[in-house]
Order: sequence, then C-alpha cells, then structure tokens
Amino acid sequence: MTRLATVYAAVFNAAAGAALAAHAQVHHQPVHHHHHRFSGSPVGYVGLAAASVASWIGLPGPGEPLLIAAGILAAKNKLDITSVLLVAWVSATGGGVGGWLIGMKFGRRLMSAKGPLHKLRKAAVARGDDVFARYTVLAIVLAPSWIAGIHHVRSSVYLPVNAIAALAWAVGIGLGAYYVGPPVIDVVEDIGWAGGSALLALIVVAVVGQILRRRRAQRRRPAAEVPD
Repeated sequence: MTRLATVYAAVFNAAAGAALAAHAQVHHQPVHHHHHRFSGSPVGYVGLAAASVASWIGLPGPGEPLLIAAGILAAKNKLDITSVLLVAWVSATGGGVGGWLIGMKFGRRLMSAKGPLHKLRKAAVARGDDVFARYTVLAIVLAPSWIAGIHHVRSSVYLPVNAIAALAWAVGIGLGAYYVGPPVIDVVEDIGWAGGSALLALIVVAVVGQILRRRRAQRRRPAAEVPD
C-alpha cells in the first residue's frame, strides 16, 4: 500500500506541476503565486474526489491509496490537509448516498428477479433483511452502500451513519498518511524497496512461526495431561 501511495503521490505531483504551469502561461502569472493562493492544484483534489465517490458507491477503485497519496502530498506542502480531508469526506458521503439510492432503486429488483440461482438470491435477501434489522448501524458501516439500499435502510438512520463513517474514513486515513506516511516512505527509500520487502517478509515469517508453535503446544498439552 505504501509503495502504491508513493506512485500516486508522484503522479499527483507531476499533474499538479503541469496544471500550474499551464495556468501561469495563460494568465501570465508566476506559478508560485497561483500555488500559494489555491493551496495546490485542483487536479489532485478532483482525482481524490472521484476516487472517494467510486469507493463509497461500492466500485473497486483507488480510494484509500489516493487518500494516502493526498495526505503525503499535504505533508510535503503540495496540497492543503484541511482541503484534502474536506474533499474526501464530502465525496465519500456523496458516494455512499449514491450507492444507497442505486441499491434501493434497482438492487432488490435484480436480486429478486427470476433466473439462475433465484432461490439462493431470495434467501440471501431474506438473511440480509434480518441482519440489517438487528444490527443496522454495524451493517451500514461494514457493507457496501448499495447493500444498505437493497435492504431499504431508512434515510433517518442511513444518512447520519454514512456521514459519520465517511468522516472517520477521511480523517483516519488522511491524517494517518499526513503524519506517518512521509517518515515511513523515507525509511523505505533509505533501505530500498527490496530491503523493505525483505523486512516485511521476515516479520510475516516470524508471526506465522509463532502461531504454528502455539498450535503445536496446544495439541501436545491434552496428550500430556492423559494419565497412564
């Protein structure tokens, strides 16, 4: 994820520089004046908004990596962190509402339509209705937005929960990248991506080894406790 965020950050930086240069040539203004006035190029904010909307509608997209990249760029004074968080929150909230409306309008009809796996689809809808009735807030947070629409979650419940979840997503990931991202990237760049990958592999091996040792110990313990 860190490597992907670095790539996105580099792309954002290049796009922002190109946009600033083009604007300066058209308006005959220094590039640094435009950058200071608008706290960064709109290109990065537009990309972040589009990715956030897509992710919260429920489409596979680079929502988290782009938010991480935007947070890192803000830490490097390429974007404004307040604007990054606001754009991510508003866009994610709007995407969640859009997915919920799509699911409410078309989702249940498609799931209940006759065709292949009709009985399984109807059973899945029935189970989902039960889950959303019992654990409405948790289901909204964990499930894609269009699923909440399929199960007709009321607007009085869905809209505030969706907005709060989007705020937590934007602030948590955005500020995390803002404060933690640059040092992590600096360390990885110092030791190289190969060294970083090797370190990660060693950590994974150590964790897996510890888990396997605990499982062996648990299997041996009942046998040792059996009297002769």
